[in-house]
Amino acid sequence: MSNIASVLKEEIARLVRRQLRGETETLKKASSRYRADIAALKRRIEALEKQISRLEKMVPKKVAPIADGESETKLRFKPQGVRAQRTRLGLSAPEMGALVGVSAQTIYNWEAGTSRPRNEQLAVIATVRKMGKREVQARLDQMRAE
Repeated sequence: MSNIASVLKEEIARLVRRQLRGETETLKKASSRYRADIAALKRRIEALEKQISRLEKMVPKKVAPIADGESETKLRFKPQGVRAQRTRLGLSAPEMGALVGVSAQTIYNWEAGTSRPRNEQLAVIATVRKMGKREVQARLDQMRAE
């Protein structure tokens, strides 16, 4: 009896292994297909990154947004600083606006903190900051003459 039981047990084990092998084969094929797809996508990403770096090198330096970010970090803006600068130079808001190239209302808005100057205007404010009273008056007189 034990012989029949062991034969039956071996036959069942063989059939189970055969069925499992059939099911795992499809999983192995799918897995290898996914690995191949992933490898192809990695190669494509690498090629696209190389292309991006080549194109970035071709962009002119003057258009690069990095330069704007650097100048923004160098030129800080405080509303109190504009008011202090204006009073230090003895200027009214319309005179300060004429120097910077904006209206008096814009100067008031900057001083109140309701708006901020653009990068170009920050650069002009920085140049005015370096000027003295005489130089500012000379520049205003020159602007009035024109």
